[in-house]
Amino acid sequence: MTRKLTLLSALPLITALYGSTALAGEPVKVVASFTVLADVVAQVGGDHVDVSSLVGPNGDPHEFEPSPTDAKALKAAKVTFISGEGLEGWMERLISASGYDGKPVVVSDGIALRTMEEDGKTVNDPHVWNSPVNVKVWVDNIEAALAKADPDDAADFAANAKAYKTKLDAMDAYAHEKFDAIPQASRKILTSHDAFGYLGREYGVAFLSPLGLSTETEASAAEIAKLIEQIKTEHVKSYFLENSNDPRLVEQIAGATGAQSGGELYVESLSEKDGPAPTYEQMFRYNVDQLSAAMAKSS
Repeated sequence: MTRKLTLLSALPLITALYGSTALAGEPVKVVASFTVLADVVAQVGGDHVDVSSLVGPNGDPHEFEPSPTDAKALKAAKVTFISGEGLEGWMERLISASGYDGKPVVVSDGIALRTMEEDGKTVNDPHVWNSPVNVKVWVDNIEAALAKADPDDAADFAANAKAYKTKLDAMDAYAHEKFDAIPQASRKILTSHDAFGYLGREYGVAFLSPLGLSTETEASAAEIAKLIEQIKTEHVKSYFLENSNDPRLVEQIAGATGAQSGGELYVESLSEKDGPAPTYEQMFRYNVDQLSAAMAKSS
């Protein structure tokens, strides 16, 4: 009897020390929609989070088809992060199928969005991460959500966020150094789809593409013919493929215009760990190096 009373009297202390659902020090289970976002969440969360990405390396977040394993991972998550602005059109279906009762954190809230006309409608460009200036907003939103989920480690999240924003500032400065040295007339590149608008806006680079904001769209013969004519008129000399997209259409256009291949860019997903872009920072710097080298060659 005495032992039972001792255990019962100790329960409030145990709960205060360890929480009602997890032991102290156990990482918060977090799900992110795609690898770029998952990496940034991991940078802010550090050892206090266990992050999984629904879309894997080299995957296309536009055309992703969730599996039962993804539904299980989502249901077990304490916090879920999405970029938003229409990128993850499949997320509502996955939430419904999984029974997840939380509300995803939209990390792009607060970013000054690009808009464009597509199929007669004005739509927001979801590819915000291709500018590290925008990712600083991501970091603030991620920090706030993690601190709410795990208040005991809020100070660590704040310190990690501050340190990572310093890295983002350095990435921004690096891109300016590379692109500002290239004549404006030479800052023109052909890519598979319109995913580099924020990078273009930030650093004065013009990106032309046969597809719109989503890889699920299709370009008409008339649109392709118009793009070919524009490439010739504006003397666009380099094209890039994307690691997560079908290369055939952009290769066809390049063949018709004489544009030369600059290689492959990482646009919407990271590479595998042994590839050139296993983190967001490495991805951004790799893309900047590839693009600036191609433009410098043609200037």
